[in-house]
Amino acid sequence: MEVVGSYLMDQVLKMQWLSDLVTMLVGAFGLDVNSQWGGTIHFLIYDTVKIVILLCVMIFIISYIQSYFPPERSKRILGRFKGIGGNIVGALLGTVTPFCACSSIPLFIAFTRAGLPLGVTFSFLISSPMVDIASIILIMSIFGPHVALIYTVVGLVIAVAGGTVIQHLHMDDQVADFVRGEAVDAVQAETMTKQERATYALGQTAETFKKVFPFILLGVAIGALIHNWIPQDIVEAVLGDGNPFAVVLATLIGAPIYADIFSTIPIAEALFGKGVGLGTILAFMMSVTVLSIPSLTMLSRVVKPKLLATFVGICLIGMIISGYVFNWLQPLFV
Repeated sequence: MEVVGSYLMDQVLKMQWLSDLVTMLVGAFGLDVNSQWGGTIHFLIYDTVKIVILLCVMIFIISYIQSYFPPERSKRILGRFKGIGGNIVGALLGTVTPFCACSSIPLFIAFTRAGLPLGVTFSFLISSPMVDIASIILIMSIFGPHVALIYTVVGLVIAVAGGTVIQHLHMDDQVADFVRGEAVDAVQAETMTKQERATYALGQTAETFKKVFPFILLGVAIGALIHNWIPQDIVEAVLGDGNPFAVVLATLIGAPIYADIFSTIPIAEALFGKGVGLGTILAFMMSVTVLSIPSLTMLSRVVKPKLLATFVGICLIGMIISGYVFNWLQPLFV
């Protein structure tokens, strides 16, 4: 069972097979994926293809299912996902999806299209890149179970709180119209054949792809440049011990960097070894995984500026407060 779970996690969700295939392709042209140019090209191809596959597969599946459910029926079925309980469900769902922020956006679109409340989908969007089971185990192996527990709790609290605030602000009108798709009326839902439902789902997928793809390319290009060309030494130099603004700087510096939680852990380990505060490190890791410029570039096509700014503001405030609190409490944990 463990082998099956590991296979599904690595090969299906994280698409390790695709990464290996792109590595072979890049190597065939005489480039090393560990070099800056080789890594940049690998990043561009792998992330673009992975995100497009996720986007198209998820939107097709959700649209096909949605063809059976007119809006009234969907709202009635999904009505139980309300209040903080719904936000907790969204945050916990994020912990079992090992995606970076950019890869989480197709699922965010799919969940929104399925009729889930906006707050629930944003709790998922915050939690998914920040906290997952594999990263928790890895953090535990390096920093110990207490730090892994702290990171997990803080991540889930920010995800639940963020989704709850967004839900109470009633910002459903701030989601781009194409995200919700073209609704199927009750009569049409009853009479459509399977072929018509597939055609409807393909149409919805194509429409969403056309709207989002240019921003996927832009976001991945920015991510590839940042991921492979910003020296780690610069990050480590700015966040030295004794700087009262270290948490704020860590959060702001982390935002432009595009990486998943696994890529940030080695940097976090190096920072911790040089005496950087635990809260500062947690704020940095969360900012890198949730607020990267590439992911916000893609998200800007999906939600309107007011909602995007609210999302960023909530995450920044939550991360900074958590960073200072855990720096203060660090003697109790380390």
